[in-house]
Amino acid sequence: MKHRLCTAIVSLTALLTWPCPNLLAQDFEGTLEKIARTGEFLIGYRTDSSPLSYENADGEPSGYSVDLCRRIAASINAHFNEKDIETKFVRITSDERISAVVDGKIDIECGSTTITLSRQEQVDFSLQTFVTGGSVLSLAASGIQTMSDLSGKKVGVAKGTTTIEQLREYLQQDLIDAEIVIVADRTEGMKRLNHGGIDALASDQIVLIGQVIEAINPNRYSLVSEVFSYEPYGFMVRRNDADFRLLVNRAISQLYRNGEQADIFYRWIGRIGISVPPILAAMYQLNTLPE
Repeated sequence: MKHRLCTAIVSLTALLTWPCPNLLAQDFEGTLEKIARTGEFLIGYRTDSSPLSYENADGEPSGYSVDLCRRIAASINAHFNEKDIETKFVRITSDERISAVVDGKIDIECGSTTITLSRQEQVDFSLQTFVTGGSVLSLAASGIQTMSDLSGKKVGVAKGTTTIEQLREYLQQDLIDAEIVIVADRTEGMKRLNHGGIDALASDQIVLIGQVIEAINPNRYSLVSEVFSYEPYGFMVRRNDADFRLLVNRAISQLYRNGEQADIFYRWIGRIGISVPPILAAMYQLNTLPE
């Protein structure tokens, strides 16, 4: 009886400690293996981050980040040269962008996500794809020209963004008594700005430039030239997936070596007269890695 009890305990312990093969396969399936199995490369894109990631008049994914990811998709197809891989674009929101990568809903997120150490607890990032900083957009009639002009004003900020804490810290350090108003997203923020619900909208400067580009009357708005944060962007990928991340970084670095990123920049951003900022030019140079 004692022998049978010991055998049962050993068997139970083995069941509890021995990993299930199916679970192992699922947990350790890399993105490249997933793409090979499904025949699909899933790109997550934002609809509200013009000129980096948005939908054009035909409802198609467009923008600087989307173009970069199309080049990455070409590298994916070159990697599976004898296998037909279909590239699919998946809409994602700011709230779900991290979970979409973690849960495998998308293989890569191509938008306007700032690389932070806390986010790297859940996901990994590609090489840097853009550099910008937090700024403020207002109606030209408001007279807001500098950050100090925000004193006594209501400033909208989209929830779930790094802008919230960075703006709060900046206002505290500079003793500017502005009220931060959390909005669902930039679309809601622009609506409130246009209808007087807030006096200004804070976000990454390049995203605010995109809002002006899309506006029916761009001259109605004024963008503060100051920036109150450092925002390095990258594409989110699954954590601890070195093979896929290397393929992504190879594609990005190749673009930088060939200078093709300049064509993409001027197609989406430079078309309104904005030249490549020195900090962005430096970022391109620093991420031009040799093969």
